[in-house]
Amino acid sequence: MCGIVGYIGKRDVAPLLLEGLQRLEYRGYDSAGVVITSPKAGGLKMVKAKGRVRDLEAKVPARFKGTTGIAHTRWATHGAPSDENAHPHMSGDNKVAVVHNGIVDNAAELRAKLTAEGIEFLSETDTEVLTHLIARSQQADLEDKVREALRLVEGTYGIAVLHADFPDRIVVARNGSPVVLGIGDKEMFVASDIAALVSHTRQIVTLDDGEMATLKADDFRTYTTEGTRTTASPTTVEWEAASYDMGGHDTYMHKEIFEQADAVDRVLRGRIDDRFSTVHLGGLNLDAREARSVRRVKILGCGTSYHAGLIGAQMIEELARIPADAEPASEFRYRNPVVDPDTLYIAVSQSGETYDVLAAVQELKRKGARVFGVVNVVGSAIARESDAGVYVHAGPEVCVVSTKCFTNTTVAFALLALHLGRIRDLSVADGKRIIEGLRKLPAQITAILDQEAEIKKVAEEYADARSMMFIGRVRGYPVAREASLKLKEVSYIHAEAYPASELKHGPLALIEPALPTVAIVPDDDLLEKNRAALEEIKARSGRILAVAHQEQEKADHTILVPKNEDELDPILMGIPLQLLAYHTALALGRDIDKPRNLAKSVTVE
Repeated sequence: MCGIVGYIGKRDVAPLLLEGLQRLEYRGYDSAGVVITSPKAGGLKMVKAKGRVRDLEAKVPARFKGTTGIAHTRWATHGAPSDENAHPHMSGDNKVAVVHNGIVDNAAELRAKLTAEGIEFLSETDTEVLTHLIARSQQADLEDKVREALRLVEGTYGIAVLHADFPDRIVVARNGSPVVLGIGDKEMFVASDIAALVSHTRQIVTLDDGEMATLKADDFRTYTTEGTRTTASPTTVEWEAASYDMGGHDTYMHKEIFEQADAVDRVLRGRIDDRFSTVHLGGLNLDAREARSVRRVKILGCGTSYHAGLIGAQMIEELARIPADAEPASEFRYRNPVVDPDTLYIAVSQSGETYDVLAAVQELKRKGARVFGVVNVVGSAIARESDAGVYVHAGPEVCVVSTKCFTNTTVAFALLALHLGRIRDLSVADGKRIIEGLRKLPAQITAILDQEAEIKKVAEEYADARSMMFIGRVRGYPVAREASLKLKEVSYIHAEAYPASELKHGPLALIEPALPTVAIVPDDDLLEKNRAALEEIKARSGRILAVAHQEQEKADHTILVPKNEDELDPILMGIPLQLLAYHTALALGRDIDKPRNLAKSVTVE
């Protein structure tokens, strides 16, 4: 969601902070701001602006000099997008400045108390409460001022604090919202995402919930919110700054769609075991006896990760013969679920910081459940909280809508399903068959992407639709759901996904020439059932776009996808529909990398 960047060192800070904010633009935001320590001016100097980082940059004066500062991109929660509501927030005496990701749940109560004490608020935000709490503290050190304020706060936060009386430091804290320290040579960085750091340092420290840090130019220290020192050793980030560049593409979404063949090759690399027709997943920490004791698998994710979990659950049931299902983490954590000790819970998140998923993991751990993580970002909160897991190795994904990470997550589930299956009852022959199918995926993805020109023409024909229906049966239904979401997210066309088998139970009432249907039609044992659904739609004058392994007579257009093993076909069938969503949005002139109202990493409820 929101983005934080901070720096302390000897370099001119404003250009560094603005560059960092630009690298965080993909997270989604509606305003931005920057504040620096300015010893010559005797305090802090701040500039804020509604809109994009470029709008902020245009407002920064030439004589905006300093060597320490913090900056922020805001996604509105409390109060509409405006200059006043943009972060940072400053105390009335211009001595304290705070940037904050998260939500202060008791902000209204604290605001009323502070107002009664004579504090004047300049914004509608919950964050300004934190600023005034720190400013009014009578503690001698900045660390103690921040600690005292946080004791009064209920909710989630990732914060960075400047104080004019302590120009040699930045104090940061985390509870439910990511905070990453970047360790440089006589300079230190802080950010909510490593994307803002990798062009300057690849040595990072990720704070845990309930942890704080003090950054000085030549040192840092970490400690709990209670004041106990903690030990933090920097780790090296694999991703490089070039990974965040567009690489000659017009948008990040286009780049990431076309990175999928290489990304899938990465998630497979070094994991296939031909000798035993299985795979090595070293991060699982699950021996054969433990694997055989698993009686059920429950997969938890949000949005695209949930859809990947639906595909994963089907593969686990088919290959490992373990009952499996997927559920939105945002629902699971609020319905007081029965936690079964024989169930393996799998948390799925691209960022590894998705708040609803992280909260579900923490609740499961509290109840003694065994939790695995399937995430993309090494060292992220869900990766650290989980007992074990699998990294999907998709590389940085900058576009708000997920493409390559979705695909790599489904491949990771295929690996997990094969691993569990071979421990249980999957034969050597079937293991070998799945491995051969997995090895075909990168080349088959490339073959699909080679059809971009044809898919673009199809997208332009359907771009005038006000609504679209997506249908599929069994393996095809999760593909339909994810494709429907992609179209909604990036083109703003209403789309609905439905099981093809349920058409007669209501959705046929919607079918007419103005409502196109996208049908997932794999060449499997349900082929004729799927064709019957196309007959029903065509009989009612509906337009049909089929995604299939062979031409479909009843379809107005067919996008052909290479055939793989039945169990692996869903991995491929969604890829042309990513291009369909992309080119539909392009035809409509949408902001493809930053769709309205959305954010990449949802770290609040």
